[in-house]
Amino acid sequence: MPSRPRVVELASRQPILQIALDLTSLEDALLLASRLRRGLGDSGWLAEAGTPLIKSEGLRSVSLLARVVDPVPVVADMKTADTGALEAELACKAGASVVTVLGLAPDETIEAAVRTAHNCGMAVAVDMLGVRNVLERVEELEPLGVDIIELHVGIDVQRALGLTAAELRGLVSKIASKFNGVVAVAGGLNESTAPAMIEAGASIAIVGGAITRSRDPVGMAKKILKAIQSVSR
Repeated sequence: MPSRPRVVELASRQPILQIALDLTSLEDALLLASRLRRGLGDSGWLAEAGTPLIKSEGLRSVSLLARVVDPVPVVADMKTADTGALEAELACKAGASVVTVLGLAPDETIEAAVRTAHNCGMAVAVDMLGVRNVLERVEELEPLGVDIIELHVGIDVQRALGLTAAELRGLVSKIASKFNGVVAVAGGLNESTAPAMIEAGASIAIVGGAITRSRDPVGMAKKILKAIQSVSR
């Protein structure tokens, strides 16, 4: 039986900061990742190859990112909707430690992704973007063996409705009480709001623009990492 994925073990011990590199330039992403690796060290954070980066530069972005931040785990944010086994295998071969699958995907796709990912030591995160009844879907997902449930308020929703993940604290608590795995939260989080998600029961705070668009990305990442790790769960 495959062992528990490394990222799940890490998140069970302390809150984790996942830094979403939602850039479209591989050069820019690798430069920033290198600065973060030097500034943050090799524990307490995950490097995410964001969906825009993977679509712009391909899976080589995952491979090169993994080399730059090694041994920091890398998330391949592929948002898989079909061919779960194939896409999980591609992410694994590229060096990812986590691959994302959409919660809207068929159960068969998610099961296939989980089976393939676990066979190579990778974790599967299910992105709940667009899922209407999140709690009901969480109950359906747990028997499929997924490792991480990601509550995600997308950028378009943030812009149109002014809604961020920070306003869903109650939902985070409910997910954490129902799901016997890791809970992650993404969507407009920053230094002020990320700790509240950890208090609510999340183990991974996913932060993108607050770090990548900061004048001092490394300094901001350090502040957020310190803030979430000072919170008692």
